[in-house]
Formats: sequence, structure tokens, C-alpha cells
Amino acid sequence: MAANVGFTVWFTGLSGAGKSTLSEALQQRLRERGRNLEILDGDVVRTHLSKGLGFSKEDRDTNIKRIAFVCGLLTRNGVACVSAAIAPYREAREWARQEIGNFVEIYVKCPIEVCRQRDVKGLYKLVDEGKLKGFTGVDDPYEEPESPELVIETNQEPVEVSVQRILDKLEELGYLAPEEAQVNESQAVTDRLAALGYL
Repeated sequence: MAANVGFTVWFTGLSGAGKSTLSEALQQRLRERGRNLEILDGDVVRTHLSKGLGFSKEDRDTNIKRIAFVCGLLTRNGVACVSAAIAPYREAREWARQEIGNFVEIYVKCPIEVCRQRDVKGLYKLVDEGKLKGFTGVDDPYEEPESPELVIETNQEPVEVSVQRILDKLEELGYLAPEEAQVNESQAVTDRLAALGYL
């Protein structure tokens, strides 16, 4: 099943938990293994695909449904893709799972105190100053996944370890060929070309 099968890795977690960092690291590792990865980052989607949407529950659900629609199209056409959005509500994530099919939910878990310390985008500071309302995990709910395929605790392990665990899970689920199989396949192609006199 692993030969160019499409799948979606669906990262969910608080702002600052490490979703974008993991997405970029996973993209690099997959490229090294001959697979391209399309990333639908929450901020980029908000700018281009969901411009004009607010942060009410209805708007957040609409945003997730739009991401899921795109991921579904890509997945059905053999593309590996990642959604890196907070996706705070279980119901919307379950809708995405049904819509996409080849769906790997990864809970990027990190204590909110650590997310606050990281505060890469300065959003928690705005919340503390009273300039930002309805912020997930502070004054708006985040519903933790009940049975994700994988839980990554970014305050407990380095990015490299987390990404390897994701790759291992993708192999286990049949979405990615084991590395040794890819090496053997590459060698077989080289041997064939040599036998035909091309090398």
C-alpha cells in the first residue's frame, strides 16, 4: 500500500505547542525519502483560504472543514500532506477524519505554561494584556483528542525523536515504506539499469 499512497497527518494542539516545527522537520525527512509533503499551516490557511473568518466556534469549524476538504483532495490523489492548525474541537476533527480517510491524528501535547513561555507569535502576551479574546486554551476551550494515532509531548523530547516516531507510525500504518525496503528498491533499479547497459 505504501507506494505513493496519499495520507494526511493531522497535527492538533495549542498555539506554541510545536505543530509548525514538527511539520517542517517531517517535510525535510520525507523529502530525503523521496516523498514530497504539502503543509497546510493554520496561519497560512487563515491568510489565503479562510480570509474573513473570525474565531467563533462556527467560523473555526468552517476553517477546519476547508482544510479537510483540501487535504482530502490531495490525499485521494496520492499526495502526502499535513494540517498544522489548532483544530480545537473534537467534532470538527472527527469530520475531517471521515472526509479524508487516510488520516493520522497526532496530538502535539504541551503544557500551556510552556506554550506561554515560548510565545513565538506574541499571542499569549496579547491575551494577558487584554488585547485578544477567545483564545484557545485560555478563554476558549481546547478539546483534547481521545484516541489519536500518536501523542507527541514536545516539552519532553527533541524534534528529531518526535519526527522519527511519526515516521515509524506512518510505516506501521502502511502509509510509508520502511526505509530498508526503499533502499533495496533503489538498489534493484540501479541493478536493472546496469544490466541493460545504461550505467
